[in-house]
Amino acid sequence: MDNKLFSRKHVRLIFFFYLLIVIKVIIFKYPLWQLREIAAGWEKDVILEGLDTANFTLFKTIRMYIDYSDRLNSFENLVGNIVVFIPFGFLLPYVIDWGSNFLVMLMHAFIFVVGIEVFQLFSAFGAFDVDDILLNCFGAVIGYLAYLGLERYRKRAGRNRTKKKKG
Repeated sequence: MDNKLFSRKHVRLIFFFYLLIVIKVIIFKYPLWQLREIAAGWEKDVILEGLDTANFTLFKTIRMYIDYSDRLNSFENLVGNIVVFIPFGFLLPYVIDWGSNFLVMLMHAFIFVVGIEVFQLFSAFGAFDVDDILLNCFGAVIGYLAYLGLERYRKRAGRNRTKKKKG
């Protein structure tokens, strides 16, 4: 069996479970009974309420977390929103062939994050926040940079092994 194909299957499986965990942690973070209560109250008012609590102003939440860092769990929210998407940027290039293109990776991250935020907006399972989109995509970029660093290291190590065999 081709080792590269075998490892790609594993990475795809890891990426799939990672996406499920992200959805669970971000969207379905509340206990099941609470989610049922929220879903039971779904009416068109829920959408209007979601629009009232949504943040469409870039840097508004980030600024609030910085200004009230002594009173809010700011560090956890800011860093958490970044860290949760680092694996996305790192793994996607290994999952799909054209995922190694930065813009393709960023587009996939953006679409996934916006999907989560829009779902939160209309479902009341969370709150829409444009700053979350920014922070999550920034996390994916960090993951992509880690992917590039690892690939550079692997190529350099491969060249060194080839030189040693010839020499």
